[in-house]
Parts: sequence; structure tokens; C-alpha cells
Amino acid sequence: MRVTELAEAAADRDPGAGLAAVAALRALLEELEAMHVSNARAQGWSWEQVADALGVKRQSAHRKHARRIGR
Repeated sequence: MRVTELAEAAADRDPGAGLAAVAALRALLEELEAMHVSNARAQGWSWEQVADALGVKRQSAHRKHARRIGR
């Protein structure tokens, strides 16, 4: 399902359709975040810079992503 279709489904009055769309959007956002964090780290960004861009604390960004990208 495309992002625009997911966004439309998230606004559906049917709770089942809406909640399924929210779950799918959450999974997509997690994938996008992981991809961009990995890219930022590969380009030499510090955990502080990554955290600032995500609007979280450095420790939170590091805890969530460091093991996955091996740094």
C-alpha cells in the first residue's frame, strides 16, 4: 500500500482499517528513521547531531540505533 493510501486509511471511520493503517505507517516510519540514521552515521554525523535532528536525547538515539548499525 502506498503512503497516501495509508494516510487515507488512517482517517477511516472504521477502527479496524484505521488502526491497521496506523500500524503500517508506524512500521514505515521506523524503517525510514533507521535508514536515515544509518546514512547520517555513515557520513560522519555524531550521535548528538542525529539526536538533535530527531528531537530526542543523544542517549535515546544511541540506545535505539547503535546496536543495529554496529557503532
